[in-house]
Amino acid sequence: MATKNDLDFTYTTIDEIFRLSMGESADYSGAMFNGDFSMTIEEAQKNKHKFIADSLGIKDKTKVLDMACGWGPFLTYIKGRGANAMGVTLSSGQAAACVKNGLDVQVMDCRRITPENFGTFDAITCIGGLEHFCSIEEYKDGKQDEVYHNFFKELNDLLPPGGRFYMQTMVFSKNMMPLEEVSVDAPKDSPSYAMALMVKQFPGSWLPYGENQVVKNAAPYFKLISKSSGRLDYIETIKRWRIKFRKFNLKKYALYASLIPKFLFDKEFRHQVEVFKISPNKICFENETMDHFRLVFEKI
Repeated sequence: MATKNDLDFTYTTIDEIFRLSMGESADYSGAMFNGDFSMTIEEAQKNKHKFIADSLGIKDKTKVLDMACGWGPFLTYIKGRGANAMGVTLSSGQAAACVKNGLDVQVMDCRRITPENFGTFDAITCIGGLEHFCSIEEYKDGKQDEVYHNFFKELNDLLPPGGRFYMQTMVFSKNMMPLEEVSVDAPKDSPSYAMALMVKQFPGSWLPYGENQVVKNAAPYFKLISKSSGRLDYIETIKRWRIKFRKFNLKKYALYASLIPKFLFDKEFRHQVEVFKISPNKICFENETMDHFRLVFEKI
């Protein structure tokens, strides 16, 4: 799994830039336009939050755990429904921002949550977290299925029978190349290069091979209630994000400028910030190296 340092590198580094661009509790995962691109990004994110909350039956007093909660957009939404909600993240920057905005969030590996330390929950979400659960090294060692199976086994202990779990995750799709072809030395217009930048952007992380790998490992404990691809919605989401990240704000551009020394002297950082130039995740969705799925599970 990606470590706290890995995720701090990805998320805490851009914490303030993100909030200045998107808002204090904005969502850094694919929105839900359902083909209606006349929606604003904020409307599409609220549409997603409503879909998740409705799918899980979240209402007043529902006890909810949001794994990998980001900057707390879903927690903020369900607090408005009266839910008793807590979140965890491995990014100290995200957690600090959440707490500042009145959310119950801790810096913690979500796989370390047990009934002994937090009790059980009526519903659980993991919006984008699974993307960080398996490392490249674990994949190479043939442990990817084991990683996902163990996660669902631990998740099973946190829900009552009939309790629901929502997962949203990027996955590798039909055009994914072999790992050995993923390289920053590949031609810069190639899918292999775009995927290599994704690896640099999310160190310590390797995606599932399609939604079926996730569903298969959940099957001993959970039945699948619904699934849908959000690939086209995510492409549109990324387009909207890029506009917001580039919109001028004096404090934000001063933060960009403060990163110039790191950009000049840190090769790994240069690969990471290239995401602002060519948007490798958008490219990977467009060429179907990657897909994106919304999955609703129910405990057996």
